[in-house]
Amino acid sequence: MIYRLIILCLLAVSSHAQQPNIIYIMSDDHDADAISAYNKKFIATPNMDRIAKDGMRFTNCFVGNSICSPVRATVLTGQHSHLNGIKDNHTPFDGSKTTLPKLLKDAGYQTVLIGKWHLHSLPTGFDYWTVLPGQGAYYSTRLISMNNDTTRYNSYATSLITDQALGWLKEKRDPSKPFFLMMHHKAPHRNWVPELKWLEVFSKKTFPEPPTLYADTVGKGTAFKHQRMSILKDMTLCTDLKIDPQYIIDIAHLKPDSNEIRGYNAFMNAIPEEQRKRMKEIFAERGKRLQQLKPVGNDLLKLKYQWYMQDYLACVASVDESVGQLLNYLDESGLSGNTMVIYTSDQGFYLGENGWFDKRFMYDVSMHTPLLIKWKGKIKPSSVQTSLVQTIDFAPTMLDAAGVKVPDWMNGLSLNSILTGKQNVPMDIGMPRKELYYRYYEYPIDHYVIPHLGIREKQYKLIYFYTANEWEFYDLKADPQEQKNLIGSPQYQVEINRMKMKLVEVKNRYKDSEPAGELK
Repeated sequence: MIYRLIILCLLAVSSHAQQPNIIYIMSDDHDADAISAYNKKFIATPNMDRIAKDGMRFTNCFVGNSICSPVRATVLTGQHSHLNGIKDNHTPFDGSKTTLPKLLKDAGYQTVLIGKWHLHSLPTGFDYWTVLPGQGAYYSTRLISMNNDTTRYNSYATSLITDQALGWLKEKRDPSKPFFLMMHHKAPHRNWVPELKWLEVFSKKTFPEPPTLYADTVGKGTAFKHQRMSILKDMTLCTDLKIDPQYIIDIAHLKPDSNEIRGYNAFMNAIPEEQRKRMKEIFAERGKRLQQLKPVGNDLLKLKYQWYMQDYLACVASVDESVGQLLNYLDESGLSGNTMVIYTSDQGFYLGENGWFDKRFMYDVSMHTPLLIKWKGKIKPSSVQTSLVQTIDFAPTMLDAAGVKVPDWMNGLSLNSILTGKQNVPMDIGMPRKELYYRYYEYPIDHYVIPHLGIREKQYKLIYFYTANEWEFYDLKADPQEQKNLIGSPQYQVEINRMKMKLVEVKNRYKDSEPAGELK
């Protein structure tokens, strides 16, 4: 009996040794254009680029609902929003559901979550977790622990999350078991408060403007006109761009007790005093320019865009530094050889295209998300993959890598055959995947983006804003910035009618029974 137990234990250890560790790093609102592996015109991200250099960069990875909580629920479940129950940023996630961490835990993994959670219920399925309350704060950051205690740290959020993750790896990990670590950054989420060292660097930079920064609404649909994500009109000077109210109280017609002033004071006072003084000096230069130039219209937009990019990219620089610390530890500890590292974001983000910030729309800027994966010995270094993939695929991919059967109820596909070079395209119901499904629900909260759904193929995209009863169709090859709606173009009617029928088919395939205007 004793010998049998020893043999079983040895077999278990041997089995675990074959299972890769998995580290899933997800930032918040990190657009692929702010990663130099994708685009070198804004920022250098040498550590994220290391993942691409050692592994695979996906150029066509997309979300199914471009907003924070729904994407996080999709990663946990491998399901679209209508099936996992999280369609918006306000519905609590049902912790009793079977999820990726629970399935990995059953397979012998240590499961860990550190950082942003934002699912309005306490995490389940993790052996260890510590999470930010709600959106969390950049400075004077709080973390909720497994015993439901909340501790405030005199740390910058990105550094704190990194330290917590490294602390677990060094001090709490059981070396005899594989681990699954979800490391979720707050940055670079709005209101983009950077570390002083990176603010010093980026506040001196000027960034190229996107071709559509000054786009107007002529010829655009209701949704484009109705949104409230305009840098010029909706991005605030105090809470978003950190300009002291004393410089703009007359320009912006602020009242002394306004929410914007209160918000400014709250986050500014959370910054440690020794850094706050210098940061206020840097931000004061913005206020002085406003007082001097008194810009309006496109002149004001030009300034706000540059200040926005300075702060946003400075936040990204901290995340890249964090990625480097983690990769260095994996190398130094000998864990790199059997660890799959995934870097992604919960969606894309507008960096001035259409004059906007934020996400939500099915347009590619916000529907597209970065995806970098390295897995030594499995993925050919510096690989680039152009297949259509989606966040519903993340859970199946990690389960498959761990040798765990992917449940039939998951909507996604394992990408491991792509990663290892065994096939060129993922398979969906026995056919190469030709389209992706998208549906956005949240309205009118925050940015007034009208609910819509649609499908995206390699070349064409069809969107239906069902509460406005308006269709949009784009030829992504001819118009990659999606500026010309071709829904009324005679030469595209065959494709449009085909895609309308395909949309109904895909909606039914994913068991989305909720009506959407003309689509039942």
